[in-house]
Amino acid sequence: MTQTYGQRAFAVRLDLGDWQFRAARTLGLVPDPDAGPGRWSAGLVDRCRGEADRIRAELGSDPPAGAARAAARLARRAVLDVERVDVEVLAASGVLPVAGRYRGHPVYLARHLDAVPTATLAEVVAARKGPLRDTVDAGGAARALGWRSQQFGRLVAERGLTKDRLGRYALADVRALAADEALMETAAAEAAQADVQRARRAEERCTTALRGWLAACTRFLDGAEPRSPDLATARRALSGLTSARYTLSAITDREER
Repeated sequence: MTQTYGQRAFAVRLDLGDWQFRAARTLGLVPDPDAGPGRWSAGLVDRCRGEADRIRAELGSDPPAGAARAAARLARRAVLDVERVDVEVLAASGVLPVAGRYRGHPVYLARHLDAVPTATLAEVVAARKGPLRDTVDAGGAARALGWRSQQFGRLVAERGLTKDRLGRYALADVRALAADEALMETAAAEAAQADVQRARRAEERCTTALRGWLAACTRFLDGAEPRSPDLATARRALSGLTSARYTLSAITDREER
């Protein structure tokens, strides 16, 4: 019988993670199955192995982001109050490729987000905001700076930033804050510390839940419990633990760079 590979085995042969393989398929970096539904021939897999480095370079190391996280990334880069709908407009106009779907929602690669021209992004945001294009509300200002709302609120008081009659801040004032390197470094350090604390709490909470679930499994195996533990509990805890540890790893990587 001719050897064939399913999606998981194909991804392993290319040394790609699940999300990388899914994105590679969506973007046409991996050929369609040639040995039946969801199956690839050994010959095709072997030929693709030579493209593995190129595929990884094309996808990058950051998992795809949904519209909210994509908007936050674009906002920080351009210092604009980018919203989810702006990301959708960029995707609909062909400026931003869709790298796949997660729970039915489109996701986007970091490298594609970083390649969106700032001028194009500014045009999309301005078209949405109309006569409000030169001002931002408090939430939009925090988003443009990559800060938490509390951080921006504190800076408003410290710097005496003024609002217009609609309760909005001048975009120029927000960009002046973004141009203050010392201020931005301090804010980034505060945010990273808060992220670490939040991730560690989540890690501890999910670890405790998983240990409790494993203990329940042991009781069930020993006959002390009549019903098996709920698998959904383990899935939620594993997902939360994975996310928390990814956050901690990403922050460590940034600090080392």
